Amino acid sequence: MLDKYRREINYLRVSITDRCNLHCTYCRPKEGISIKGHDDILRYEEIIRIISVAVEMGLVKVRVTGGEPLVRRNFIGFIASLKNIAGLRDISLTTNGILLEKFTRDIFNAGIHRINISLDSLKEEKYKTITGGGDLRAVLRGIEKSRKIGFAPIKINTVVMKGLNDDEVLDFAQMAFENPFQIRFIELMPFGQAQELHARNYISIDCIRDTISKRYKIDEIEGKKNSSDGPAKIFRLREGLGEIGFISPLSSHFCATCNRLRLTADGKLRSCLLSDDEIDLKGQLRRNCTDAELKKYIYEAITLKPGHHHITCAETHLKKCQRGMSTIGG
Repeated sequence: MLDKYRREINYLRVSITDRCNLHCTYCRPKEGISIKGHDDILRYEEIIRIISVAVEMGLVKVRVTGGEPLVRRNFIGFIASLKNIAGLRDISLTTNGILLEKFTRDIFNAGIHRINISLDSLKEEKYKTITGGGDLRAVLRGIEKSRKIGFAPIKINTVVMKGLNDDEVLDFAQMAFENPFQIRFIELMPFGQAQELHARNYISIDCIRDTISKRYKIDEIEGKKNSSDGPAKIFRLREGLGEIGFISPLSSHFCATCNRLRLTADGKLRSCLLSDDEIDLKGQLRRNCTDAELKKYIYEAITLKPGHHHITCAETHLKKCQRGMSTIGG
């Protein structure tokens, strides 16, 4: 699937729920969040139909997200069914890790061996503050069990926030040095109620990389292994076991190589994380559209994909995305 800028669109992030068992400050604060009802979100069979049709159009990669995907009932059966979609080559999962220890073996046996785990602090009290009461030890146990079972790669996603967890950048780098993990540092983005937080706590990837480079020798891994790879710039830690990744949606746009669409839990197909343009696939499915019509709506979303987003870290009045991160799926 090519968009009007000749970018190959082959990667779909699928949010299966807007519910989560954490309340992270930048994603899903406790106040003001409206949870979708059961009939408001896509049924599993509807998600599978969308993915199957998109695969016929050229989709090769799916990442299952939330909210927190592990809180949705019958999650394991759903991810196992994705393996039956011919032509879908890459299936992965993003989780906050709270329930990972419980479900690790089932997830692996269902056919998902690639996992991303959100982790914004290695200090228990700070982790509780950022996540609204999360149990850091449960996440670390889940990561260790995933390593022992054989998940690879294991990617740790860390949103760095000035004054909150930027003092832990070297601790995370040490984690990558000592373990075969890929630690990915991500710039804070302005979503929903996180607008004020962004203005106070944004820190650029360049600052993070400079901090790490003062202690570790890092070498960039040039090029992508696959055309469906994401936007992270990956670096090897010399003499270390793991890797470091940097994701800079604001300070250094990667829009020119963006290859993804996002399916929200309530059935909207979104072509850009930082744009509110969406196509309502759920409504079309429940009006009994044909597969040919569904392909037309998917292509319509692709045509809405902008050449680049218009938000920069230098702006004093950032455009506020109407949806919060937990309702989009990241």
